[in-house]
Order: sequence, then C-alpha cells, then structure tokens
Amino acid sequence: MSTVDIVDTEVLIAGAGPTGLVLAIDLARRGIPHRIVDRSARGFPGSRGAGIQPRTLEVLDDLGVVDALLAGSGPVPPVQTWRGTERGERWNLTESAGDSPAIPYPEPRMLPQWRTVEILVARLEELGGHVGFRTELTGFSQDPDGVTATLRHADGTAETVRAKWLVAADGGRSTVRKALGVPFTGEQLEPYPALIADVLLDGPDRAEIDPDHWHMWQKAEGGLVALRPLEQVETVQLIAGFEADRELDIARDAAPGALTALLTERTGLRLKVNEVTWASAYRPRMAMAERFRSGRVLLAGDAAHVHSPAGGQGLNTSLQDAYNLGWKLGAVLRLGAPEALLDSYDAERSRVAADVLSLSSRVHRADRTDPDGRWRRGPETHQLTLGYRESALSRELRRDVPDDVLRAGDRAPDAPCLDAAGLPVRLFDVFRGPHFTLLAVTDGELAGELAGEFAPWVRTFRPVDAEGHVKRAYGTGLFLIRPDGYVGLATDDPSDVSAYLRDVTGQG
Repeated sequence: MSTVDIVDTEVLIAGAGPTGLVLAIDLARRGIPHRIVDRSARGFPGSRGAGIQPRTLEVLDDLGVVDALLAGSGPVPPVQTWRGTERGERWNLTESAGDSPAIPYPEPRMLPQWRTVEILVARLEELGGHVGFRTELTGFSQDPDGVTATLRHADGTAETVRAKWLVAADGGRSTVRKALGVPFTGEQLEPYPALIADVLLDGPDRAEIDPDHWHMWQKAEGGLVALRPLEQVETVQLIAGFEADRELDIARDAAPGALTALLTERTGLRLKVNEVTWASAYRPRMAMAERFRSGRVLLAGDAAHVHSPAGGQGLNTSLQDAYNLGWKLGAVLRLGAPEALLDSYDAERSRVAADVLSLSSRVHRADRTDPDGRWRRGPETHQLTLGYRESALSRELRRDVPDDVLRAGDRAPDAPCLDAAGLPVRLFDVFRGPHFTLLAVTDGELAGELAGEFAPWVRTFRPVDAEGHVKRAYGTGLFLIRPDGYVGLATDDPSDVSAYLRDVTGQG
C-alpha cells in the first residue's frame, strides 16, 4: 500500500451523511478549509431518516437548501389502516405546528434520506466544497495543536491529513468514538427486530398501495407491516416487525421472494416485490455518548446519540448538532474565540440529545401500548421549543420577564416586517447567513462602539413593525441572535451587547 504526503486542513469531517454535510456547508460558507470523507461510494443509499421537522426546515432555509427540499419532499401522509385485504380507518400521524407568522414551515415533511444527502451534496459543491467518497478514516492521533489522521482511498493508497479539529459524524458504530474510548451507554427499547427495505412493487393489487397514504397492517399475524410509497420515485418503503427470538439475515429475509411471501401472508393482497434496492435490520435502541468533545475531537449525530425511529427525531437532532457546532468552530478559527467555546457545544447538545432521546423512547413505547396504535406526533416532536436557556451562552438581562415569554436561549422566531427603506422582509431573511444579528425592538439609541468593534460579523436590524408581528413574537428590548438562530442575549442596555460579544470572542 503506497502513501502520499501530509495535507493540512482546518477541520476534518469523518462521515458524509446529513450531519457531516450540514457542517461542511456551514464551514464552506464561512470560508473555512475542511475535508469531508465517507467510506461509501455515494452516500447513504436508503430511505431511513425520512422525516424532516419544522425546526430542521428552518435550518435548511438558512443553509440555502429548503426550496430544493420542499420541491422534492411531500407531507407526512395520513395512515391508512388495513385488516387483511380490507381498508380500515384513516388517521393523521402528525399535527401541524400551527398557523403563525413566527413559524414559516409548520408542517413536517417526508423525504428519503438518500435524496436529502443528494441535495446537501449539491449545495456543498455550489459553495466550492467536495465530498471524498470511497475514503475511510482508518486511524488518528491528537495532540494539543491538532489531529493527525490516516485516510485510506479506494485504490489502496493511504493519506495522512493534519487538521486542527476532527469531527466524527460516522454513525452509531462510530470508529472514531470507539478509538477515543468514550462510553456509549443506553438501552434496547424492545427485543423485537424490525426490517426496513426500499422495494419495487408489482402484482395485481399494486394500485391499492396509493401514494397518498401510509399503509399499515398494525395487527397482522406475525407482526406489523407498513408500506409507504416514497416521494417522486417508484420505490416503496417496507417496514416489517418480527418475533423477539428471530435473528434477521438481510440476504435471506430481505430477498424479493421472502418479502413477497411476507406481504402475501400478512396482508392478503396480491403484491410482488420485484427488486430490493436497499435493506437494513435493527432492534430499536437508545444510547448517548458520555461526552461530545474529547480534546481536539468532537462527536456529532449518530456518533453521539442514537434514537428509536419513532417520532422522527434522530436525523433532525443530528443535523442540528452540526448547525450548533459550525458557528462555534468558525468563531474559534476566524474570530479569535477561545477554544473553550467548543465546550458549550458539548454542554448544549448533550442536554438536548438527552431530552430528545427521552421523547423518542416515550413515543416508541406509546406506539406499543396504545390499544389502537394511534399515538399522534404533536408539537413536542417539531423541535421548535428546544433551546438553551440553561446554557452559559444565554443571558437574560431584562428585569421581571415571565418564563412563558421569549427569553435568552430560546429559538428566535420569524416575523414579517419592513426594513428601514420600507420594503417587506422576514426576520429569517435578516438572520440568514453566518453572522450574529442584533435585533433592536426598541426606540433607544445603540452604543456607537458596537458598530465599529464588531461590525465585520454582527448585523444590526431595527424593524419597522407596522403590524406588530415582531413585538408579539419578541416583546421589547435588544436581542442578539446567534448564527444558529437562538437568542444569545436579551437586554435593555446596549452596553450589555458589546460585553457579551467580547466574552464570546475572548476579546474582553
């Protein structure tokens, strides 16, 4: 096996799933050199991780891909229950986040994960980035100044890369996490194995599996089976549960003939699986890493936490890990912020991950225990109420502010308003990009020093709030919005803004 010379970069990302790609996009738009590698030939090939929550749509809006995702995706279809060959009741699996100017994307969307990966790869390439597919991280070491990693390419050559930071986005079986020796503890949620596969269906009853519903035989003998035609392709996602003592073998149990026999037995419909394009077996479990940072190495996505697929939380939480981490790496590498800022990534995201893991497990158990199997996914699954009120980066300095109104650490809402020229604008348009935004919902003057000292990376915006949407969403005061769309500081005193920014950047 031959080798090539050491190549320097600032951030090395192991894993080009949605987590790694979102981080790469965020770094690319900040002009931060990085490498992103993945041992697969083209990214994740299956439909797992299809649910996109309202908060994640807001993240994708900021990153410039929400239009492509909305165009390629569809709404969460209502469930069509079946009893053998007879249709039963229909019911909605999810609820809307509501009709409010503060929430521009109230409906969860469905899109196969492989298509989400394609959209993110295309966006990264638009920004000048590139994914090193068929390239595997095989080892690394770290020291106080960086990480030295070895990459193995498909042709057998090895490459040594020197990076300031390594981000492990390499999945639930993360080789980086294992090499670090970081404990990954959790529990198996149930003993029953499940199989998920993307298939091409045929047969006399194929038309019964219409694309407007998620077809479920929840009480079929032998175990649940569900069929969901995927968005804008011919493929159908098949999910099947099995008895506890069954050891699934993909080559055997996901073969077209085996799946055809399963559908015949459990549904009674005349369906034939012509082709299986992807399949995976799993037992639902939850687990989380003991820490998300170990020196110069950071864990993100499934490398840091794995969820039950119930509730559609895993991919969304993972993607938002990267969104939280991107601006902090940018602040350390470009703005002179202390490396200790990255400890806030661990503190903030581990708390969120623990809360979401608990939610995913509750949804999973509710699905099992609900007599009718109709536990709806409500507002708690939209991830709009997740935030960082307890974070060291959240400072609520206004007096006598009730807990039930917007506070520092909360998600910054959207609102339609006018700019200084009287032109209509959304707050999300103002926030979009890798900068802090000082939102002034006040008539008071701002400190002059802010414009000079922090002008390169803080934008100040005083909305013309003719219809009162901004005030209803925020109240009054000065709100410093972090680059990831959360309120870092809420105050009435302009001097607090400069003090906060000096602390974050280490310039104080």
